[in-house]
Amino acid sequence: MKKKRDYPSEDGTSLLSAHLRFGTVSVREILDQAKIVLEDAKSEEKLSIETFISEIIWRDFYFQILDHFPFVEKESFKTEMRNIKWENREDYFEAWKNGRTGFPIVDAAMRQLNQTGWMHNRLRMIVASFLVKDLLIDWRWGEKYFMQKLVDGDMAANNGGWQWSASTGTDSQPYFRIFNPISQAQKFDPKGSFIKKFLPELSKVPEKYIHNPAELLQSSPLLQSELGIRLGVDYPLPIVDHAKQREKALKLFKPEKASFAE
Repeated sequence: MKKKRDYPSEDGTSLLSAHLRFGTVSVREILDQAKIVLEDAKSEEKLSIETFISEIIWRDFYFQILDHFPFVEKESFKTEMRNIKWENREDYFEAWKNGRTGFPIVDAAMRQLNQTGWMHNRLRMIVASFLVKDLLIDWRWGEKYFMQKLVDGDMAANNGGWQWSASTGTDSQPYFRIFNPISQAQKFDPKGSFIKKFLPELSKVPEKYIHNPAELLQSSPLLQSELGIRLGVDYPLPIVDHAKQREKALKLFKPEKASFAE
């Protein structure tokens, strides 16, 4: 499961999150069954099961955080990250929500959410990082939207996940870790199978360009007409330059600057 669990086109997750959310299965039962399987598992299988158990532990950890520090519902756990000057552009937020950012892995993930009420965990991290550190939009906007759409939406886990991605929560990723949506797509959806499933307008785009269709304009503009796609019309061009936004985010999120922003 560990090898497949990060690949959204693979059937590599437990799909138990909604059952946990609504109580149709208990954490205790899941862990009891996992321990039974773990006893007879081979070394590679053990690693997968242990990874699965760690995800259950993370879920309960966020419940404890919300219980002991209820303020996280409305503000960052880390005090030094509470005064970040978000740009909060409404047009960017609308593009993100509707899967129209020009970054295929982000757009496919958001359309999966809108169409099914669920999103693969790797994709949740990618789209959260993109909203917060590429579009420079307050993580609370994304957290709220997820709660409106997710079938497995749970306030504690959702809040914890968003604050982890935004580098504002307890034991979160460092502020300088910023996912590159193109390289993430190349790594976890190498053939573009997931992208093409939820972005049918890109179904004919060759694997070489599927993770960054904008490259068609530079390297093979005539191929657009051959494929029957008009970039900027049928599918949007990237709304931001990732490299430039990354540099802005590094300055914006640097703890000492975030802490003393007026």
